[in-house]
Amino acid sequence: MAFFKNMLYGGDYNPEQWPEKVWLEDMEILTDAKMNSATINVFSWGLLQPSEEEYDFSMLDKIVEMLQKHHFQIVFGTSTAALPAWMSHRYPDVNRTDFYGRPHKFSHRHNACPNSPTFRKYAPRLAGKLAERYGHLPEVVCWHISNEYSGECYCENCAKAFRVWLKKRYGTLEKVNQAWNTNFWSHRFTSFEEIVPPNYLGDGIPGDKASFAGLSLDYNRFNSQSILQNFIDEKQAIRKFDSKTPVTTNLMGAYKPLNYFEFAKEMDLISWDAYPSFDTPASFSAMMHDLMRGLKDGQPFMLMEQTPSQQNWQPFNSLKRPGQMRLMSYHAVAHGADTVQFFQLRKSVGGGEKFHGAIIDHVGTKDTRVFREVTQLGEELADLKDTLLDGRTPSRVGLVFDWENYWGLEFAIGPNVELKYVDFLHHYYQEIYRRGIAIDMVGLESDFSQYDLLLAPALYMVTKEVAEKINDYVAKGGTLVTSTMSGLVDEHDNIHLGGYPGPLKEVTGIWVEEFDAMPTEKQVPVAFLADEVAASGTLLCDIIHPQTAEVLANYRGEFYQDTPVITCNDYGKGHAFYVGTHLDTRGMARFFDEVLRKVGITSEAWPEHVEVATRKNQQGTFKFVMNHQEAPQKVNLNFSGEDLLTKKTLTGEVTLPSYGVFIVKVNEEANS
Repeated sequence: MAFFKNMLYGGDYNPEQWPEKVWLEDMEILTDAKMNSATINVFSWGLLQPSEEEYDFSMLDKIVEMLQKHHFQIVFGTSTAALPAWMSHRYPDVNRTDFYGRPHKFSHRHNACPNSPTFRKYAPRLAGKLAERYGHLPEVVCWHISNEYSGECYCENCAKAFRVWLKKRYGTLEKVNQAWNTNFWSHRFTSFEEIVPPNYLGDGIPGDKASFAGLSLDYNRFNSQSILQNFIDEKQAIRKFDSKTPVTTNLMGAYKPLNYFEFAKEMDLISWDAYPSFDTPASFSAMMHDLMRGLKDGQPFMLMEQTPSQQNWQPFNSLKRPGQMRLMSYHAVAHGADTVQFFQLRKSVGGGEKFHGAIIDHVGTKDTRVFREVTQLGEELADLKDTLLDGRTPSRVGLVFDWENYWGLEFAIGPNVELKYVDFLHHYYQEIYRRGIAIDMVGLESDFSQYDLLLAPALYMVTKEVAEKINDYVAKGGTLVTSTMSGLVDEHDNIHLGGYPGPLKEVTGIWVEEFDAMPTEKQVPVAFLADEVAASGTLLCDIIHPQTAEVLANYRGEFYQDTPVITCNDYGKGHAFYVGTHLDTRGMARFFDEVLRKVGITSEAWPEHVEVATRKNQQGTFKFVMNHQEAPQKVNLNFSGEDLLTKKTLTGEVTLPSYGVFIVKVNEEANS
C-alpha cells in the first residue's frame, strides 16, 4: 500500500530564515514549478523553545497556514537535530565528548549526546507538542524526526550507560572478559566500573582501527542503539497525539556508524539523502538506492534530499549537467523512490550552506536553468500522478550488506589497509548491474529463500546462527557466492579456529591456510581451467585447500602458482562458490558467466552507460530506460510499450537523448 496519494515533489523549506514578504514570492515560484510538498521545521528548535518552559509556535503557525492555503503537503520536522544555545550553555550534559576526549561547546548541528538526560527530556517533549498542535492536519503527510542522525559521544554519561548496556547484554563480567579476550595485553576487568569507552584516551585507534575489536564493536552497537533510542523517544511522543501519520528520519546510504537495518524496524518508511559526487559511478548510486529499498524488504522509500544542481561540502562541487538532475531523480524512482525531494527550496543567504544548490537561487527569480529543469520534471510527475507508486523490483539476486561486518572488517588491524567493505561489495554489485540484472540488497535477517543467487563477499563475521542459515539456504537449492575474508570471526571478533572460512568450511568445501596481501597496483595472474581465460587478482590471495569443492581457477604466479583461487562446491541441492582474491574486471566477467549459467539467469545486453530497471505494481510493469552519459545513445529494446513521458509507443531501436529517460509501460500481451 502506498503511503502517499501522489508522488511528493518538493523539499526542505526554511522560511524562518527570510522576512515574511519573501514567503509569498516563494509560494508563487514553487507552485509554478509544480511542487506539491514542503519539508519544514527541520532546524527551528531555538525559535520554538526560547527557554526551559517557554514555547513559541507563532511563526510556525503562520508557515503552516501559508502552506495549507497554497495546497502544499507537509513533511513535518521535529527540529531536534540542532540544540538551542540556552540548553547547551545551561546543561552541559547535552554536549558531546569526541573521540579524542574533548568536551564540546555549543556548535554545529547533530551535536547532542544521545544519553544526555537533558536531551532525552526536552527532545521528545518538543516532538509531542508539535504532534499535539499539528498532527491532526490533513496536510501533514509525514513526520520527519531529527535529521541525518550521525556521530558518536564518549562522555561520562555515555560511559555509564555503556556499562549498563554491557550488564544487560552479557549478564556477568566473566562473559565480557571472555568475549573481548581480555587476557590479551593484561586487560582483564575485575569490575564493570573499570571499563571505559574505546576512544583515543582508551583503547581506540584513530582511523577506524581497534586494539580490542570486541570492545569497539560493542561500543558501536551501543552508540547505534543509543541514537536509535532517541528516534524511538520522539516517535512515541508523536504517537500519543497522532497514531496514523507515517514517521521517518533521513538516512545517508552506507553511513558507517549506524546500523540502518535496526533503524528500519522502527521506521514506518525509509527516507534518505542522495548526494553523489561528480565522479560517482551510476552503479554505486544504484546500489545505495537498492540498499535503502532493501532495509524494509523491498518497500519503496522516500528520496528526502538531493541537490537540484550543486552541493557545497564536497572537494569539487560540480554543477549537474543539463538533464542530469532529471535523470538522477528518475534513477531513484526506478530503484524504489516514491518521492522526489530536494535540499533546498530557497538558497540560504548566509551560513555553511549558502552555496548549496536550491530551486530558488540567490538571484531570486524563475529565470534560471535549474528552475526550468525542475519545472519540466514537476510537470511530468504531476502528469504521472500515482502511476508508479508502490512499485516493487522483482529480483532473483540478493547481495548481503551487514553493518556489524562493516565495522568488524574495518576495525581489523591487518591484513590489508586498502580493503574497504563498501567498495568490495560494490565490485560484486557492479558486475551484476552492468549485465542488466536486478539485485536486492539484503540483511542477515532477510529471507534468503526468495533468491536463486545470494552474494555474500567479505562476510567477515559469521555467527553459528548465520552459518546455519546460509548452509540451509544452499542445501535447499540456493547458490551462494562468498569470498576471501569471509567466516573468519564470531560476533566478538574472535577467530573461528580450525581453518578459514570457519563455519562456512563445510558449505564451501574448502579450507584456507593463509592469505597473502598486496597493494592494488600489484596483480597476481589467474587462469580459469576450463578455457584458460586469463585474469588477475589483487588485495588478498587466499591459499586454498579444496576438500569436496571443484577447482575452477588457479593462480599463475607467486609461490602459490597452480593452487586454487576459485572453487565451486555442491552442497545438498545447491552450490557454493568461493573466490579467494579480488578479481579484476575480466576475471569478474568470466566468473559470473559461470555462476549465472549454473543458476539460469540471463544477462541483458545494453550499451555501456545505459541502464534498464523494472518496477511493478497493480497498474502494470514499468521499464525505466536511462542514459547515464552526456551524449545520445541508440538502444535496441527487447520489449515494447508506451513511454509515459512522451506518450509514444517504443519498440525496437530507439535513441536516448543525453541523460535521457524513457518510462515504458510494458505491453504485456505483445511481450508475452
